Amino acid sequence: MIGVLGFIGIWALGRWRGWGEGWLLAAAGWWAALMLAHLPVIAGNLLARLLGGDFRAWTVLGLLAGVVLGYREILRAVRRTKIAEPAAPPAAGTFREAELDRYARHIILREIGGPGQKRLKAAKVLVVGAGGLGSPALLYLAAAGVGVIGVIDDDVVEGSNLQRQVIHTDGRIGMPKVFSAEAAMRALNPFIEVRPYNRKLTEENARDLVADYDLVLDGTDDFDTRYLVNRACVAAGVPLISGAITQWEGQVSLFDPAKGGPCYACVFPVKPAPGLVPTCAEAGVAAPLPGVIGSVMAMEAVKWVTGAGETLAGRLMIHDALYAETRVIGVKRRADCVVCGVSAGSTAGTPPAP
Repeated sequence: MIGVLGFIGIWALGRWRGWGEGWLLAAAGWWAALMLAHLPVIAGNLLARLLGGDFRAWTVLGLLAGVVLGYREILRAVRRTKIAEPAAPPAAGTFREAELDRYARHIILREIGGPGQKRLKAAKVLVVGAGGLGSPALLYLAAAGVGVIGVIDDDVVEGSNLQRQVIHTDGRIGMPKVFSAEAAMRALNPFIEVRPYNRKLTEENARDLVADYDLVLDGTDDFDTRYLVNRACVAAGVPLISGAITQWEGQVSLFDPAKGGPCYACVFPVKPAPGLVPTCAEAGVAAPLPGVIGSVMAMEAVKWVTGAGETLAGRLMIHDALYAETRVIGVKRRADCVVCGVSAGSTAGTPPAP
C-alpha cells in the first residue's frame, strides 16, 4: 500500500513544484527501490511487507509503465515531424483557415456563398491601366479574393496621380505603376496571385494577353487603347467591363458579344474628334469619382464571376457626381459593327434582328 501511495505522492509533489517530466525520474527511482526491497533473496522482510506487493507485481507494473511511456514518446516524435514539415498548399478550390475568416462576409451572402467564393478564387481577371479607375478596381478585386489578377500599364507613379489613384503612395513616386499596385495588392491579400505587366498594350501583345484571362477591366483614359482592348476581347471571346470618367461624370458597362450583347464599338462606333472629350489631365477630375466608378467596375466583376444578381451587360450606367444622379440606359448590339457584327465576320454570338 505504501508503495502505491509513494507513486501518488511523487506525482502530486511534481505537479506542485513544477517538475515537468522530472517526476518520472523520481517515480523510476521509487520503483527501483521497491524492486530492490522485493528481491527474492530478501523477500519477506519487514520493509517489503510495509511497502506492499511482491517482486512479480512490481515487475509487471514497471513493464506496463515502460510500454505506455515508450508509446507516448513515439507519438511525440511523430507530431514533431509533422510540425517540422512545411504545410502543403491547399488543393484547388479549397481555403485555408485564414481565408475562410477573411471571406466570411462573402460566404454568408446567399448570392455568393462558398461556391461563389470558390469561383472568385479560380478566376483570372486582367485590369488594363493602374490609374484612377484601376486603383479601386484592383484593390477590391484583391480584397474580394480573385485568384489571379493581371495588371498592365507602362506608366510610373507621379505626384499628381496621388489625388485620386489611391493604390499608390508618396513613397513609391517614380516606381512603375504595375509594381506599385502589386505591392499594395499583396499587402492587402497574400492569398492571391498578381501578374504585373510593365509594358504598353499593343496590337502585337493584346490578343494573346487577353486570351489568358476570363474577364478584362479597362480603365484607360484614351480611346485608341479602349478600342484596342475591345478588339482583343471580341477576338478572344472574353467579356469586357469598361469604365470612363471626366470631371464629375463617369460611366460603366459590361460588353459581352459572345453572349449576344454589344461590344464597346457597338455603343461608341466613332472615336470623338480631338479635344471633344478631354482627358483628366486636361479637364480635371473630382478625387472620389474614380473610386465610385472603379468600385462599380469591381462590383460588376464580382457579380459576373459569381453569377450574383444582374450585371450591366446590355446596359450603360451613367453617373453624375456633381448632382448625385445615376441613370441606366439600354444598349444593343449593332449588326453593322465593324468589330463584332456580321460585316466583321464575327462568330461571337448571334447578332440581333434589325
